[in-house]
Amino acid sequence: MESIELLADRCLLPGFNGTAPPDWVRRRAAEGIGGFCLFARNIVSPEQVEHLCATLHAESPGLVIAIDEEGGDVTRLEASTGSSYPGNLALGVAGDAGLTRAVARSIGLDLARAGVDLNLAPVADVNSNPRNPIVGVRSFGSDASAAAEQTAAWVEGLQSAGVGACVKHFPGHGDTSIDSHQALPVVGEDPPASALLPFRAAIAAGARAVMSGHVVVRSIDAAPATISPAVMTRMLRSELGFGGIAVTDGLEMQAITGQLGIAEAAVRAIAAGCDLVCVGGGLADEVTAISLRDALAAAVHAGSLSEERLVEAAFRVSSFAAWRASQPRQSETPDRAVGLAAARRAIRSDGDVRVGHDVVVIQLNPEPSMAAGPIPWGVSDPLAELGVNVLTHFLREGRSGIDKGLKDAEGRSVVLTVRDLHRHPWQIALAETVLSRRPDTVLVEMGLPACRPQAASSYIATSGAARVCAIAAAEAMRP
Repeated sequence: MESIELLADRCLLPGFNGTAPPDWVRRRAAEGIGGFCLFARNIVSPEQVEHLCATLHAESPGLVIAIDEEGGDVTRLEASTGSSYPGNLALGVAGDAGLTRAVARSIGLDLARAGVDLNLAPVADVNSNPRNPIVGVRSFGSDASAAAEQTAAWVEGLQSAGVGACVKHFPGHGDTSIDSHQALPVVGEDPPASALLPFRAAIAAGARAVMSGHVVVRSIDAAPATISPAVMTRMLRSELGFGGIAVTDGLEMQAITGQLGIAEAAVRAIAAGCDLVCVGGGLADEVTAISLRDALAAAVHAGSLSEERLVEAAFRVSSFAAWRASQPRQSETPDRAVGLAAARRAIRSDGDVRVGHDVVVIQLNPEPSMAAGPIPWGVSDPLAELGVNVLTHFLREGRSGIDKGLKDAEGRSVVLTVRDLHRHPWQIALAETVLSRRPDTVLVEMGLPACRPQAASSYIATSGAARVCAIAAAEAMRP
């Protein structure tokens, strides 16, 4: 029988800093910690991340290495360049489950080659609130049935490459207007019947993991789903019949830490029915990992967390690791071409979107979401690669520069690139200025296409800011 401390360790999924595992990470891996979550800060190149994962697995073959590799705006493997695969909304617009399956399989092959075991994807949230600041293009769309079909296909494609899928954010983060990284959202749709459809489809497709959402569904519980037995046990296990591992969203997010200390949150999450506690987006040190282990062990000794629940959680983590180990080694090369093909299928254009050989690109840069982080985006480089002479002006909220951009555009084509125009009044105001002075401007929306200005007669929607989406948009504008 394993000690309580070892069982508690098995339920942890922390992060760490650096592109090579620190000594404490290797030591904790050898001692039996559940796993580690990789972030963009841990990745430099495919060769480096493959060596990193091999080093960790050498310490413990049963270690679960996880990552957020959604494609589209949220990528860790290609954070420095932008993703080779479109995200969920673009796939939803394309509307081809077979294509979605192929894209997800290629992502899975990338991850399998790297040595990753669990992908914290896909997002299964139905984006029923267009003002949602954190889901948006990460969702397959606002139609629950279509999102369910796409979610199942993505799960099947990824897991066909031998990497586990973790659908998120249960029981649905789509009908909110608050980012759970910053505050605690309350789901608008109550109860979330349609929001559960993609999760049901994912479970039926064999998803190995489900991630909790730091959201409140008032008809079920006043507590956030992550720490709610009514959500994570009664609904997920009893009603939906899920038997895999339940992973928490990052516990240092304000939706949780605004109410609880992180150690207490970990105890309550495991008690509620979660199996693997994810932390490390911000708190990425051994002190944090030790404090969570000790809090779980102390809760068992104090009687506030049952030993049976901790044993069950640790067993599920080990069962997932055994499943991953049983998957055949993949020799197939990832199909990067399918990513561009899907991005092309998702392009929606209207009016005359062709540009001349000399172009001024005015790119309005909102603050990146905490889920995506800073990634390169925009059509300037892809247009230049097609032989177009490009001059780019990058504008942020509160900074002037539109007059200089328009002056430089005299005698040239103008391309205005935006992300989530509908959520940013400053972008709307600048877009109206550009369109009034240059009605021939091509407006390229690289976020959620929920607000097309009436004056935008030439318009392209990419449904995401992935590199391949930018390439597809540039192709549509080719002189």
